Amino acid sequence: MYDDALDKYWKTVVNTLQDGIMIVNKRGSIVSGNAALEKITGFSRQELVGKSCSVLNCDIYDYARKNAEGHWCVLFKTGSMEKKKCTILRKDGTRIHVLKNAALLQDGSGKVIGAVESITDITEIIIKDSQIAEFRRELKSEDGFHGLLGTSFPMQQIFSLISNAAQSDAPVIIFGESGTGKDLVAKSIHTISKRRRKPFIKVNCAALTESLLESELFGHVKGAYTGAYKNREGRFESAHKGDIFLDEIGDLPLSTQVKLLRVLEEKVVERVGDNKPIPVEVRIISATNKNLSELIKKGAFREDLFFRINVIPINVPPLRERIGDIPILAESFFQRIKLKTGKEIKGISNEAMEYLLKYSWPGNVRELKSAFEYAFVTCHEPMIESEHLPQNIFHSQSPTEPVDVANNGRDERVKKELLEALYSAGGNQSRAASILGVSRVTVWNRMNKYQIKFNKKIELQ
Repeated sequence: MYDDALDKYWKTVVNTLQDGIMIVNKRGSIVSGNAALEKITGFSRQELVGKSCSVLNCDIYDYARKNAEGHWCVLFKTGSMEKKKCTILRKDGTRIHVLKNAALLQDGSGKVIGAVESITDITEIIIKDSQIAEFRRELKSEDGFHGLLGTSFPMQQIFSLISNAAQSDAPVIIFGESGTGKDLVAKSIHTISKRRRKPFIKVNCAALTESLLESELFGHVKGAYTGAYKNREGRFESAHKGDIFLDEIGDLPLSTQVKLLRVLEEKVVERVGDNKPIPVEVRIISATNKNLSELIKKGAFREDLFFRINVIPINVPPLRERIGDIPILAESFFQRIKLKTGKEIKGISNEAMEYLLKYSWPGNVRELKSAFEYAFVTCHEPMIESEHLPQNIFHSQSPTEPVDVANNGRDERVKKELLEALYSAGGNQSRAASILGVSRVTVWNRMNKYQIKFNKKIELQ
């Protein structure tokens, strides 16, 4: 009686498992299976019981049988199988990735009577891994530079300036409109410099009040002000031997500018509430979206500080001045957000791309990223179409006129390789991208750049 009750409970437990459970006899015939096995394989228990386990068309079946040495399969020879990745064929004809574990079943006398096998569907994990690998390849593509993307001539100049600035300890100041990626430029300088193994400390000068900003930058001692319950080192001390990035330096109060000037000149800081100088060795990288020359005229920024921080200036171009990079950036954001959301959207339509290319982008790269985040919310179709874009982009212009993407100086070798790939692919951009080892949008961008069009045959205009 108790055995019957336990058997009933055991079946209930097995049927609540998410992994497929299959029991086979010594001849490889399926004796039993649980509900999850039915769900994973698409076969009912009635269709499976009595059939050979080869019905699942496992891609390691031939190997298992070939190396069995007199047994039904290699499992009965080795006694177990642990975390074996393979694929099986579902009833509907689709092949899925699974993880197998198996062990022999023995009777009371120790005689082998069969085997039990668990099957875990890992198809989604494999797909995610493939997406991550593709995304990593995209980030390492020839269109990127330490997290910055662009093949346009203005961006090539920026990459060159970053490389040169990284070899120096002189202060760097990065100018650019909001959303152009000034923080990425600063991070890139640090990443490829000799200070890369030391701290990279970022401070937003516009986000804190004057008193809090000084405490944040220079630290404070216990009792310096209400709430200062203990000594605290500032960001300059934390950045010792590394880089400190002062974002929005144009918003720095005049009193703090004086103290920053002293840090630059004497290479020491004093904590708030103390007069003991603390030596620091830090390279300053600053950034602003303001016109510092105008602020100097208004008395809002110290001229002597400006001269000290404006040693290596880098001007990041707005997106409207490098529209040839929009397809590259669009593809990158598309892949990132697709990976994050898991939505099965295949790509960006040509019409939607035309809208992106013709828009003025006052919010620059940050606005482009936001546009894709919006599109992934509104799109419930295989492709992102123009109507899935934010209304201010969709209603701002008509994509009827061709986009004139200026030639950015790419050499003839790249152009020739593109033509050869397109010819070999019969004009198929996806196939040409595979031949070249780049993304489809990169091919699309280069075709626009070199004014390559095709009707029945490819022509160089």
